[in-house]
Amino acid sequence: MKLSLEYLVREPKIKLDKNPLLLLLHGYGSNEEDLFSFVTELPDEYYIVSARAPYNMQYGAYAWYAINFDADENKFSDHEQAKISRDLIAQFIDELIQTYPIDSKNVTLVGFSQGSILSYAIALSHPDKVQRVVALSGYVSEPILEENYLRNDLSKLKIFHSHGTADQVIPVEWARKTKPFLEKLGINSTYKEYPVGHGVAPQNFYDFKNWLLEN
Repeated sequence: MKLSLEYLVREPKIKLDKNPLLLLLHGYGSNEEDLFSFVTELPDEYYIVSARAPYNMQYGAYAWYAINFDADENKFSDHEQAKISRDLIAQFIDELIQTYPIDSKNVTLVGFSQGSILSYAIALSHPDKVQRVVALSGYVSEPILEENYLRNDLSKLKIFHSHGTADQVIPVEWARKTKPFLEKLGINSTYKEYPVGHGVAPQNFYDFKNWLLEN
């Protein structure tokens, strides 16, 4: 069966009747190999799938949605493309569950940057499909959430989010607004900051891995 997105998969080293899934979503201008470099460090019982974003930017670079600049160099995200990607990933999760013996009640999204923004959007729009989110260097973008997302049962979602204090791509202030936003929705979240730019510090990786093991 051809799935909606191109992807890499690492099968679990410990096979259960149904294994949990970690779905990795890369950032703007990257590809599925980027976060896949983490896999040797991640827990053995997971199916680890790294998806490639659908918009081809040439030379092995892909995006979940376009980012455009106007004459004053203001950045604009293409929200319509972002919503298409949001729904595409939700569909891709269903396809993975049909293709592999994955526990549909144990799905974690791990997103970096644009992948992190989409991870929030999928979890808040489809909390029936996702139980946990690791959102690295991102923020909640309300315009790309499902219109009626507040009607969803968000009580079971757990979120680990983190940001670099010297991030020059996505300001740390944007990430800091996310925790109160999630708390208002009653979502259990852990937020951490690291003295780095737009990237994942080794300590950040270690912290989210421990969070995964505890949750």
